[in-house]
Amino acid sequence: MANLTAIELVYEKFGNPTDVIHMKERKVPELGKDDVMVRMLAAPINPADINTIQGKYPVKINLPSIPGNEGVGLVEKVGKDVQKLSPGQKVIIIKPGQGTWRNLAVFNKDVLKLVPDQLGLAEAATLTVNPCTAYRMLSDFKPVREKCQVVIQNGANSACGQCVIQLCKTWNIPNVNIVRDRPEINALKDFLINLGATHVLTEKELKSTDIFKNKVINKPVLALNCVGGMNARQMIKHLNHSASMITFGGMSKKPVTIPTPAFIFKNLSFFGFWMTAWQEKATKRDKDKMWLEIINYMCEKKLHASANKLVKFDSYKEALSNSLTSQGFTGCKYILDFGSKN
Repeated sequence: MANLTAIELVYEKFGNPTDVIHMKERKVPELGKDDVMVRMLAAPINPADINTIQGKYPVKINLPSIPGNEGVGLVEKVGKDVQKLSPGQKVIIIKPGQGTWRNLAVFNKDVLKLVPDQLGLAEAATLTVNPCTAYRMLSDFKPVREKCQVVIQNGANSACGQCVIQLCKTWNIPNVNIVRDRPEINALKDFLINLGATHVLTEKELKSTDIFKNKVINKPVLALNCVGGMNARQMIKHLNHSASMITFGGMSKKPVTIPTPAFIFKNLSFFGFWMTAWQEKATKRDKDKMWLEIINYMCEKKLHASANKLVKFDSYKEALSNSLTSQGFTGCKYILDFGSKN
């Protein structure tokens, strides 16, 4: 192993990813007794990755740093005390901040999880952020799964939004999905309905819809907000008494403003959610239960990765540049391909 060299993406200062990220080679370190050498197959570029490189994400980073919080790879070699993993097995990285944007890495065994060979490449690479975020928000705040209560969400065509829709379909949860208007809106609506959306409305349509007043669908008891601003306020208007809103993003970069009657007369509750914080506090049992259920859904083709484009590792600048702008109506995500055969 002394002659093995890894190719890594590294940044020494915060800034525009296309300016500060560069590729370099580094000797692969020796394996400790609890370490595993992994040959990476694929790793996604998430908004959180971009924000971290820009220095805008609320996580302390020691520079220089290798970006990447998610990824899938194959075990190459294990340390002498590693018992549950062996060469050739497929693993995902389950703890953020490990630096997955490299073709060969040494990780502690505790940040890896064995996954089935039949799990798709994109599904495995993107498993730990968006599917888990959707799962927890639908599980931890209101009993929508048990009681088949209505959920409403904005940013419904995002990667997380698509996971919410698919889980709602699997769990028989009626759902209302809000998206921004665009020239190809009918194609987007068809796409989301085929995923499992009950209703899809534009932001403008949400303001005047009568589907709740006319009891086409019950008022939502759970709202998932990743946009903020006026769109979040419009969702609040349609919520049922004692409903909850969960904010997990702020795509509009505008604050969530809550009218006073929402507290006094509707008894609404408002929460924030951050998957990283949940991971830090959750028990191993809760994590394992969630991952097992999500992996089973993926293997059963009930839960798919959002639309994505594989980009060869040496074309990383193209992927970074395109990730800085909105590309396509399905929440397209770029995934670095380290030379997998999948």
